[in-house]
Amino acid sequence: MHFMQSLRQAWARNDSLVCVGLDPEPAKFPVHLRDAPDAVFEFCRAIVDATADLACAFKPQIAHFAALRGEDALERLIAHIHAKHPGVPVILDAKRGDIGSTAQHYATEAFERYRADAVTLNPYLGRDSIQPFLDRADKGVILLCRTSNPGGADFQALDCGGLPLYLRVAETVARDWNANGNCALVTGATWPEELGKVRAVVGDMPLLVPGIGAQGGDVEAVLRHGRTAAGTGLLISSSRAILYAGHGEDFAAAARAAAGELRDAINRYRRG
Repeated sequence: MHFMQSLRQAWARNDSLVCVGLDPEPAKFPVHLRDAPDAVFEFCRAIVDATADLACAFKPQIAHFAALRGEDALERLIAHIHAKHPGVPVILDAKRGDIGSTAQHYATEAFERYRADAVTLNPYLGRDSIQPFLDRADKGVILLCRTSNPGGADFQALDCGGLPLYLRVAETVARDWNANGNCALVTGATWPEELGKVRAVVGDMPLLVPGIGAQGGDVEAVLRHGRTAAGTGLLISSSRAILYAGHGEDFAAAARAAAGELRDAINRYRRG
């Protein structure tokens, strides 16, 4: 199924704009899991199974797995999501971006090795670095635009012919790169007014919004500036606040409660 079709169906079926980030940090795992031989997979699988009906997407962060030599766990985790929760798309948070020949291998990594439904990318090297991903019309291409980190403005806010660079990125992606209708943009919750400027440029294109929870993004402001007329168009990502909501053997139930609270908070504002 096309990533965008799967995403729209998940928005509707689960009545949710919550994207659950999967960023495993074993030091934060419940004590009973920390020494388990397959702890990363077991922890993430439990979170997935507890939150799948409350989410519109899952977003595993590749560095968190790779640093732990957990690529096999990541492959198995994505396979588990596809098998047990096939209606919830998987975004591989990899932020790739390289010249064309290397980009082709990165596309193969994301879509053939890991079998992700979408991948995050850095557009700094330009169209040819993204083309192998754009060519996969069934897959989501999620490009960094206005990121949530404090240093994002170092380059993204620079004047670029009368507009900040991040708006030039948004404009170019919407106008020139989205022929297959498979593009989305990363726009941080920590900059809601700038998120609104991106929305004005790209229309109903989906926006992946990190920065809610631990980074201090405000749900009401994100919805006010970022939702579409239909009350969708957003994947509001939360990782640590959901993953580590509990520290005991009931950690998955605590994660479910946190995901439900975030979904309910979002829904209070999304149709206003």
